[in-house]
Parts: sequence; C-alpha cells; structure tokens
Amino acid sequence: MKLSLRSMLLPVLTALFVALPAQAALKVATLHPLLGDLARQVGGDKVEVVDLLKPGADAHHFEPTSKDLATIKGTALILASGKHLESYLDKLKDSVGPATKIVEVGKPIPSIKIEAGNDLFLCCPAHAAGGIDPHWWHSADNMKRAARVLADEFSTADAANAATYRANAEAAQQKLTTLKSWAQQQIAVIPKADRKLVTAHAAFGYFCKEFGFKSVPVLGVGREDEATPKYMVETIKTIRDNNIRAVFPEDQANPKVLQEIVRETGVKVGKPLIADGTSSNATTFEAMLRHNVSAVVEALKP
Repeated sequence: MKLSLRSMLLPVLTALFVALPAQAALKVATLHPLLGDLARQVGGDKVEVVDLLKPGADAHHFEPTSKDLATIKGTALILASGKHLESYLDKLKDSVGPATKIVEVGKPIPSIKIEAGNDLFLCCPAHAAGGIDPHWWHSADNMKRAARVLADEFSTADAANAATYRANAEAAQQKLTTLKSWAQQQIAVIPKADRKLVTAHAAFGYFCKEFGFKSVPVLGVGREDEATPKYMVETIKTIRDNNIRAVFPEDQANPKVLQEIVRETGVKVGKPLIADGTSSNATTFEAMLRHNVSAVVEALKP
C-alpha cells in the first residue's frame, strides 16, 4: 500500500508538537534569588522567571544594567524585596514604563525597626537607630506571607490561571510550616539563656524574633556603617556580661571590628551565616535556613 507524504509526516509532526513545552502565560523578573525561587514555586510552569540579581552578588549595591533591562523586555511584573533595600526602584520604574508593574513583596510584611528600646536587641543598636531591617526573608512566616503576595499578583496579571497560583502558594506555605518546625526542633537544644546572636551586621532581626534570640549586631543594616569606639566597648561588655560563647561572621561580611571583638573577648567564631540570601551555595530559602540554623546550633549548643 502506497502511503501519502501527509500520512507519513503526520505522526512525526504530532510527536514534535506534543514534545514542545507549553509557553508560560506570564513573564516576571526578580531582584533577589530567594524571590526567584519562590516565584517558581508559586508560578510553576505558568510563569517564566528571569533572575536579575545572580547568586553571589551583593543585594545592597546591585543596580540593573541596560543589558538587564533588555533581558526583561515584555515582563509583566518585577518582584523586589522592598523595605528600601533597592534604592534604585524609582529609576527602574521610569526605565521599564507603565506596562511593567514593580511589586515590593516585603511592603505588607511587618517591619522590624532598629531602635534602642526594642526588646529584640540585647545591646546598643543606636548606631543604626531609626533604620528598618530589610532582611525580612529570614522568617518562614514572612516567606509564607510573600507566597500569598505572589499568588495575588500573579492571579491579577493572569486571571485564567489564578486557581493554579493559589494552590501552588498553599503548597509552598505547607512546606515552609514544616521547615519552621524542623528549625524549632533543632534550636530547642540551645538553652534559652544562650540564645544571643552576635552577627556582622543588623540582618537577623526577623530570624531572632521568629526563633527567640536576642540580637547583637556589630554593624548597621547596610554593612557600611562604622562601629564607634563607644559601641565597641558596649558590645564587648555585653558579650562578657552575658557569657556569650560565639560570634558569627557572614558569607559576605567579616568586618575587622568583629575580629577585634574576638580578640578582646576570647569567644569562638561560628561558621559564616548567610545574611543577604544571595549565597551561591544556598539559592533557596530552605537551603539558607538549614545552613544558618545548623551553624548557630553547632556553635551555641552545650
């Protein structure tokens, strides 16, 4: 029997069509790796995610280039951390135009203000007084809030897939609840009296609040602050008076003042913590939290 060209090609074309991936319904860009990970969880195969801030970069000093702007052409949403972390947002808004919405994901999340009267701080945050800690992603509960924000924004931009976005957000929240329970179980081995976290800069307020620690930041929010001699004396006294056993550098910050504190007090140095969520070794919230919890427990457990 003689087969026509059409009958011979039809199975091949059908197979190729089936094999082609479905085109994402929504394109979004992110200004933080942790937001990129969360956007992929909430968006699934309905969302194409473009990461502008790459793992290993400095979240405090990053600013999109003209090449970045070309990459995100046609993007419906740009996801920013908010809380004044990205000082360039107004300029970015002018560059991308009204067709692209910039969403400050952290904006509806309650902020931690750095001030002397805040019980969260064990010692002297006056050098960063009045500042807002922008590192809201150090809390599993805050990441759950962020998942809701993303589901709402994706649903508004792509109503046809709203049910999928909300279901994906709920699944992500369940994972975060389980992860928080794991962290609480690990931290339980540290006596409450020893839950004091001395870090390179004021980045762990949300972690401390969620897991019952007192914060002792050596530098301010942006790491560029300088610790005054008076502040150094107060910090060293706090460490001695409270029998604090360890201080923690960070993956992108190990200031000389921290080394000086170690010399003066004799405390041990814990493993570097991931502060800004941009470590090339931990590009997801889960990886970051597991690393930080393990490092803190290892240094502070009896």
